[in-house]
Amino acid sequence: MATALSGDKYQQDYLLLNPGDSALEQFLKKHGIPVQRIRCTGKKDWLYALWRIFRHLKQAKPDIVHCHLQQANIIGLTAAKIAGVKKRIYTRHHSDYHHRYYPKGVWLDRYCNTLATHIIAPSEVVKEVLCEREQVPARKVSVIPHGFDMDYFRQTDKISVDALREKYQLNDHWPVIGVISRFTELKGIQYIIPAFQKILQSYPGALLMLLNARGDYEAQIHRQLNLLPPESYRTIPFEQDLSAAYRLFDVFVQVSTERMIESFGQTYVEALAAGTPAVFTLAGIAGEFIVHEQNALVVPFRDTDAIYHAVTRIINDESLRNRLKEEGWHAVSERFSFKKMADELERVYAS
Repeated sequence: MATALSGDKYQQDYLLLNPGDSALEQFLKKHGIPVQRIRCTGKKDWLYALWRIFRHLKQAKPDIVHCHLQQANIIGLTAAKIAGVKKRIYTRHHSDYHHRYYPKGVWLDRYCNTLATHIIAPSEVVKEVLCEREQVPARKVSVIPHGFDMDYFRQTDKISVDALREKYQLNDHWPVIGVISRFTELKGIQYIIPAFQKILQSYPGALLMLLNARGDYEAQIHRQLNLLPPESYRTIPFEQDLSAAYRLFDVFVQVSTERMIESFGQTYVEALAAGTPAVFTLAGIAGEFIVHEQNALVVPFRDTDAIYHAVTRIINDESLRNRLKEEGWHAVSERFSFKKMADELERVYAS
């Protein structure tokens, strides 16, 4: 978005609350976009960060401040309000997580809702939480789905894919079932593993790839994985080349356990953009565009048997695979493009 908004129309200025350097900071510097890093390692640094941001805003006198993620929302919106910035925007990157697990966080969310003049919700699920559970006026909320670089997922070169296939020793395995998800209970991986165990009975060469394999549910997931043959799965904490990773999968599975667990769900879009047949539950943004048997196969929440049958159906039905690939691309290519996101964001900026 930094490059999409650059040019004569907007003068951008980024303040990053980070303990050290980051890929985002290096990207902004590379593209000549002003950026400052304000050291912030936690709540003990909030007053210092607030003072630094306030001083910067008083000097720069921006027309708009747009914040992302709760720490920046609290500090940035407060500083912007004190500095007299009239348009104060934040993007809500979580759904009802605080309502479930962190009641104190709900009060902080309400504080940010009050300070903000506009709130960006990446999905209707987030808007529902804001308006119905936190009583935010609907006029204050704009639903703007995240935008993606479709060419990045569409134009992956074979050399990169082959390199990853060699790196993870996949050449003797088929089919490859892919999952990109943190190891948390709400992502539903505990229902995928027993489904894969049944798949192994018919496809002894099958392999389960778990990317982003870390999180607070790690011990429980590893207990399940220990019941599988060691050569039948890979756990990968981090893989930077996601575009190539999706091309390794014969089937992609994302089965979050409840509709409101996901504020958006990037993998719903990424898998389809990469042309990978997928099995989904209707959480987050999936409920707005995924159509069963048209662009993906939809399964009920927490249903191992349904996951097993959906995956094996895709494996066994070439015409279904081809339809899901084609319709999946059409479903995401324009709806979630960078251009559409930029255009909608500009409308909020100009309103």
